[in-house]
Amino acid sequence: MIRTVAALLGLAATLPADLAATAVAAIGGTAPPTRRSESPRTVLISGGKMTKALQLARSFHLAGHRVILVESAKYRFTGHRFSRAVDRFHCVPDPGAPGYAQALLDIVRRENVDVFVPVASPAASIHDADARAVLDPHCEVIHGDADTVRMVDDKSRFSEHATSLGLRVPDFRRITDPAQIDDFEFPPGREYILKRISYNPVGRMDLTRLSARTPERNSSFARSLHITDDDPWILQEFIAGQEYCTHGTVRQGRLQVYGCCVSSAFQVNYEMVDKPDILRWVETFVSSLDVTGQLSFDFIESAADGHIYAIECNPRTHSAITMFYDHPDLAAAYLDDGHPVIVPRPTARPTYWVYHEIWRLISEGNRKARLRSIFRGKDAILTGWDPLPYFLVHHLQIPSLLLRNLLARRGWSRIDFNIGKLVENGGD
Repeated sequence: MIRTVAALLGLAATLPADLAATAVAAIGGTAPPTRRSESPRTVLISGGKMTKALQLARSFHLAGHRVILVESAKYRFTGHRFSRAVDRFHCVPDPGAPGYAQALLDIVRRENVDVFVPVASPAASIHDADARAVLDPHCEVIHGDADTVRMVDDKSRFSEHATSLGLRVPDFRRITDPAQIDDFEFPPGREYILKRISYNPVGRMDLTRLSARTPERNSSFARSLHITDDDPWILQEFIAGQEYCTHGTVRQGRLQVYGCCVSSAFQVNYEMVDKPDILRWVETFVSSLDVTGQLSFDFIESAADGHIYAIECNPRTHSAITMFYDHPDLAAAYLDDGHPVIVPRPTARPTYWVYHEIWRLISEGNRKARLRSIFRGKDAILTGWDPLPYFLVHHLQIPSLLLRNLLARRGWSRIDFNIGKLVENGGD
């Protein structure tokens, strides 16, 4: 409770500064040049609490499309609903609720939606794939079918498919019983980690190393986790090196939007980097699926051998899409078959979330690096032609969630301004 009250007081203290920043941005703000579509459509976007949904809404709006934004009732105070890019906002049931697909269908019919672009949370991507079966007769859905999404979202099945294509992934085993860890012969000199195959918002940060040198820790750690046939984990080789993440938008197995960034466990800074080996890996994998949707990947470049290894695939929009904030062709690359692949413009500034940068400035030692990051880049939410979402994310959306948790006496581990929520155990 003390942390929650402190966070609320901190946001109240920054309100005047954010109000001033919003006003200054609005004075001289102009929209980036965008190619207007010759066939404007009505586009439905889910995940309205997240910055990546706002970015897509802005890109579609500037291209002349009508944008409908949806989110669950828990996040009905999202600041993004007040964006100039959003024509209508609707609340829908949680993606896992029985009425979710029907609620989307009702909106598709009522608003005459032409295209549905799910901006899914990790817990929602499979539900959006299931909803596609209901929506397909009524609008285009830029999301994989249920079988494809379930395959790539499962870390071990994804690794099996990549291996079948001759693509590199770390050594792995599917674990359904802690006893399998006791029986596994750890190769000398190599370390492994255990990762839950289902979404694990808090535990995903736990990279406890297991090896032949630590048999007791291996066993006790595995037994501290909830590993069953119904809740499998993956034992994956730990590879030291530089992490990268990618966003990809694919139409009929063809990559049309691509971005690649240096990554980390908690990633809130995005700047395009050129890694040809990663691009070739992504193109090979997506072409094998003949899918239309959004596929994001995590990679590691091994410090030992220099090779690229794919760690996992996330079948949803990546926050790296914020790098396309000034790209004139993002909407067309999403909606038009055969569009040439686009990458962030060379002039695009790195994106960040200023509250995360300020926290790092206070808590980390390398303040010059943080200040350099702030002045080189741009806040992913704040833009002059559409400034209101920035103010309301920080002074309506997040405070409303903090108050909700305060009244429920429920804790949280982190405020994530990027995805617009409080990270909690068992959260979405």
